[in-house]
Formats: sequence, C-alpha cells, structure tokens
Amino acid sequence: MANIIDDETIDYVGILAKLELSGQEREDAKKDMEKMLDYVDKLNELDTEGVEPMSHVFPVNNVFREDEVTNGDGHEETLLNAPLRKDDTFVVPKTIG
Repeated sequence: MANIIDDETIDYVGILAKLELSGQEREDAKKDMEKMLDYVDKLNELDTEGVEPMSHVFPVNNVFREDEVTNGDGHEETLLNAPLRKDDTFVVPKTIG
C-alpha cells in the first residue's frame, strides 16, 4: 500500500520540527516519509500474536544495585594542585564585592 504525503502535511511537520525546507528538500522529505510509512505498514503485516512486549532488548535484573566505592574520589590528589588550600578545600579570591 503506497502512502502519499500531501503538501499540507509536510508543511505542518516542517513547522513542528522548526525547519525551513526548499522545494527540493520538501520533495525529498515527502518521499522519505512515504517510504517510512510504507515500511511501518509492512511491519504491521507481521503476526505478533502471542509475542510478549518488551521494554528492553537485554534482560534487566537489578537496576537498583547498591553503590560501592571502588577507587575513591581522588580529592587528596586534586587538592595537591591547589595554589592555596584550607583544610580540605580550595581557597579562591573573592569575586563578588
């Protein structure tokens, strides 16, 4: 089944996408959108009866794992580069009067 995109639709999509298309770009976009819709129609021909929908391609078991510090934050090494230091912080010049 051939899908046909009219000029009004491509103009509306252009407005939504905030695109200014030249004449040739509009024609190319129409052809591309028609091909995409044809492909979606082809996918709709597949028998998906009994196929369970999925939200991830890979199985997700434990997305809420506990955080473990493995190498620290390196703040001591960072503070070694400080021109001025007070306790565990950088000392910087005052910027607001």
